Amino acid sequence: MNSLNYRHLYYFWMVAKEGSMARAAQRLDMAIQTISVQVRELEKSLGHQLFKPDGRGLRLTDAGQAAYDRADEIFQIGQKIPGEVAHAASGPGIRLSIGLSDGLSKLAAHTLLGPVLQAPGLRLISHEGEFEQLMAELALHHLDLVLAGQSAPPNPNLRLSSRLLMSSEVYWYGPSTWVTTKAKKHFPECLNELPVLIPTRHAPVRAALDRWMSAHALTPNIVGEFEDSALMSLFSGRGMGVFPISGLGAQDLSLMPGMQALGQTDVMEDIYVIHTHRGRHHPLVQKILQGP
Repeated sequence: MNSLNYRHLYYFWMVAKEGSMARAAQRLDMAIQTISVQVRELEKSLGHQLFKPDGRGLRLTDAGQAAYDRADEIFQIGQKIPGEVAHAASGPGIRLSIGLSDGLSKLAAHTLLGPVLQAPGLRLISHEGEFEQLMAELALHHLDLVLAGQSAPPNPNLRLSSRLLMSSEVYWYGPSTWVTTKAKKHFPECLNELPVLIPTRHAPVRAALDRWMSAHALTPNIVGEFEDSALMSLFSGRGMGVFPISGLGAQDLSLMPGMQALGQTDVMEDIYVIHTHRGRHHPLVQKILQGP
């Protein structure tokens, strides 16, 4: 087979997208005969019929559908090239790839990343996943750092280092629907009466919250469990219930008007930054290690 002619492929792609030679010709401002010749040349090159008549239009054959799927990938990527080239040419940038462990307070993580979010030319790549998976990605240098609710495992083969970046008290927040003067006055007993949102058991802070509720003889009506604290706060803001969040993460609740503090616990949420020996030399990792 001869090498693929991408001009022929492009005209075929346009006909497939438009559903007829006439509409493709109008879109391209070309003669129908010209488009037809280009498509026939592609069919001849590939050795298969790509279209069959369908009323007044055309329908892809099985071979045509296979060709269209690949052509669509090719030209969708091609449409991105000008923007990516312009971005690359606009000046030097800096890439930071981070991992966020499941169950970690995303609002607190956003605050901790604050020192680097305004870095000129920053390209931030964020991954979320299970702790063990992120440790493997970090050890393979696919990530620059991981934020997690626990330190790195004591495995010398991984060659990872941990630093406690933040330890913050956990508060309860909610919308004014539930955070009334009476509820505040009777905190934490009011949690027996209010609908409660809480982190899933993936979150290290969940065990501490369970112990705290048990110590206060609380049997709350848990109406939702969330791995993502930002999503939990959003559901709370829509009136679903009250929820716990670290003091550091609560700083971002200013973006949600109407959220109010219900009470404070003696539970602490810890966040560790984990990195490789090589990763600690990344200038933005160094900034994050200095703390918010």
